[in-house]
Amino acid sequence: MEYRFLGKTGIRVSRLCFGLLTMGPLQASLPLAEGVAVLKYAVEQGVNFFDTAELYESYSYLRELLRSFPGRELIIATKSYAVTAKEMEKSLEKARRELDRDYIDIFLLHEQESALTIRGHRAALDYLLEAKEKGLVRAVGISTHRIAGVRGALEFPEIDVIHPLFNIKGLGIHDGTRQEMEDLLTEAAAAAAGKGIYLMKALGGGNLLPQAREALEFAFSRPFAAAVAVGMKAPWEVDINVLAAQGLPIPDQLEKLISSEKRRLHIDPWCEGCGKCAERCSQGALFLGDDGKAHVREEECLLCGYCAAACPFFYIKVY
Repeated sequence: MEYRFLGKTGIRVSRLCFGLLTMGPLQASLPLAEGVAVLKYAVEQGVNFFDTAELYESYSYLRELLRSFPGRELIIATKSYAVTAKEMEKSLEKARRELDRDYIDIFLLHEQESALTIRGHRAALDYLLEAKEKGLVRAVGISTHRIAGVRGALEFPEIDVIHPLFNIKGLGIHDGTRQEMEDLLTEAAAAAAGKGIYLMKALGGGNLLPQAREALEFAFSRPFAAAVAVGMKAPWEVDINVLAAQGLPIPDQLEKLISSEKRRLHIDPWCEGCGKCAERCSQGALFLGDDGKAHVREEECLLCGYCAAACPFFYIKVY
């Protein structure tokens, strides 16, 4: 496994970052022991970088992983939608408590859309910066699906890390082209800015599974990216992504497994049409139909499952 430093943070991460969204309750909802076994397998293959979020409800998996490897440097990144200092304090303490850890390596403002959005979360950002000075957080940053979010992060020298949506097709980038995003990320990672970059949605939330080999090779070949976060829920998926991270060929039998996987957003037919899922979807993929129920525009859906967290009746799931 190759390792790189994440910008100027001094944090050394594996090229493959294990994304926990896929195994958590918003998607596969793996039993604790099963999920921890996959995480441990990844560590044994050289993975030391794990991405989660308060929304994902996956801290329990990571807590057990950390207990399984005492003394091993495992890097944890998490995210929060907190706006105020008090909300961010609550989010940070929740992460520290549920992970049973004194500090969090990387703490991100979740889904920032622009400089304006970051300014709207200024109090939460300032709290994280104070926590960094106290040694409770090692690096702070943002996650974003937008070019404007990356551009906004460049306006804040105190932001260490950017976790952007980026893939070979530009799926999910609604405010510009893939090339425009790539040019800006190259600028962000350059020495002058020194932002640490690790990518998300390299497989377009599952939409690029039929061309997984090409999509993974593309993401891992980007020189501006220290790491690429990929959601995983089984050892064979770890094998594929570890090979891709090292630039090694993926055996045909493994490629057939991943290319044959089909994932979709399922909405129960007894949906009550409250519309909270559509309000939550930043991609504009969900809408209320003439029947008063939620529906999905599959070509717009990134299969993130965030809408599932917004549904008060648990009627939505990514399979």
